[in-house]
Amino acid sequence: MRRPVIAGNWKMYKTIAEAVAYVDKLKPVAGRARHCEVVIAPPFTALAAAAQSARGSEIKVAAQDVHWDKEGAHTGDVSAAMLVEAGATHVIIGHSERRQYFGESDDVVNVKLKAVLEAGLTPIVCVGEVLEEREAGLTEDVLRRQCTRAFYSISARKAGKLIVAYEPVWAIGTGKTATPQIASRAHVVVRGEAAKAFGQEFADSLRILYGGSVKPENAKSLMAEEEIDGALVGGASLDPKSFAAIVKY
Repeated sequence: MRRPVIAGNWKMYKTIAEAVAYVDKLKPVAGRARHCEVVIAPPFTALAAAAQSARGSEIKVAAQDVHWDKEGAHTGDVSAAMLVEAGATHVIIGHSERRQYFGESDDVVNVKLKAVLEAGLTPIVCVGEVLEEREAGLTEDVLRRQCTRAFYSISARKAGKLIVAYEPVWAIGTGKTATPQIASRAHVVVRGEAAKAFGQEFADSLRILYGGSVKPENAKSLMAEEEIDGALVGGASLDPKSFAAIVKY
């Protein structure tokens, strides 16, 4: 039985004080969740404070990005070890905004994934097609390419903590949502690639999240799909009440 994950990606929102206030509001309503794993992803500056505030609860803290090197001349970047020290347990890798605005390639996702696994963190690897690729009927090809390159040269033993998030780029922040059936079909493709890379037993246990305009109104129908093992929530995660409603789908 795959335990669902509900993760909230705050993107570039919330100061340290706002992050602490958010966690303090979330803890009473979602901090004891047992049916799913609850994860929040504040900006780097608020990671340590959010992790400290979440102590004693079931809420986990994720970083939104990571550099693949342990240290070096990488201005503006943060290593996996730094994230661990700040209290993070999870890391989002290859989010569509990193790919779109910072040119992050599938090969970069691969080296980041290796670094995160080596550090003992739980990676949430994002894959998904843009609108032009969907309209051209290339969704499955794109997902296969992204997964194949992301999983390259990683053993099933090392990949044990892996989580994948399918986020159709055309549905992120647009108000458009892939139907549960569309999302489910994409998850089947991702699971198939995981089986090729790591074996069927690993693939059967792999948690695959859906991300793309997830809201309290559609969370229940999405989570009803057997292939959907949770959600990577964007805008709706910025309000603790809204996020808690998704956690309680």
